[in-house]
Amino acid sequence: MTKVPSMGFDGWCDEILTQTRLLAAHLRGTDLRTPVPSCPGWTVGQLVRHVGAGHRWAEETVRTKAASPLPDTELRELSGRVDGDPATLGPWLAEGAARLTEALHTAGPQTEVWTPIPDRTDAAFYARRFAHETLVHRADAALALGVPFSADQEVAADALDEWMELDTLPVMLDIRPERRELLGPGHTLHLHAVDTAPDLAAEWLVDLTGEVATWRRAHEKAAVAVRGPLIELLLTVYGRRPLGDGTVQVLGDRELLESWLAKVSFG
Repeated sequence: MTKVPSMGFDGWCDEILTQTRLLAAHLRGTDLRTPVPSCPGWTVGQLVRHVGAGHRWAEETVRTKAASPLPDTELRELSGRVDGDPATLGPWLAEGAARLTEALHTAGPQTEVWTPIPDRTDAAFYARRFAHETLVHRADAALALGVPFSADQEVAADALDEWMELDTLPVMLDIRPERRELLGPGHTLHLHAVDTAPDLAAEWLVDLTGEVATWRRAHEKAAVAVRGPLIELLLTVYGRRPLGDGTVQVLGDRELLESWLAKVSFG
């Protein structure tokens, strides 16, 4: 198996700014009241406010070296935030991303700070998490507004790596006990990107045969295989693309795949 170098701390920080800039560009001349099908109940304006409030929440967490979770009402309670002007919201979004990346660079990747992950206390967590949080929510906005969505392949591959790392944490079985139903003999899934260079090694094996889920970058046979462009694999795993829309090919145990996607969705 080829080991692909991580984007690294600086790369994640840069990507927060890049994805925010692209998201703000999607907003120009649009109606912020447009519903976001991949985030049921949200409009584009609410989605953007969620992203911007998330950046500010993470910035405060890193800047203050918080030892416990800070209140996050601003990024979750969006019921009254249904209007707005793209010309105002875009700069506000950019400001939050800039503040977050400045706080991250000032702190450095190893600064100790609370994170929602057990035994994880480094500021680098927030750089990677919000790079990909912003990426996926940009996809939500693009899909809602009917504009093209693409991403650098290294970024998309790293986003899938991060998703796998978070989703296979043993604590997930305690948070979502129904995930234990996925574990069993022969329960393996293979994701294969068909549009990448060999050195990217854009293949993932999810192994559900043990007491906890594990994953690895590998080309191996599995009970079910999903093949398609890398960005479509990312959107499928994140629940942004339905399996039946023809963007990916499914070979093998489709029922296992559908059950896995239904039970492991987040973000």
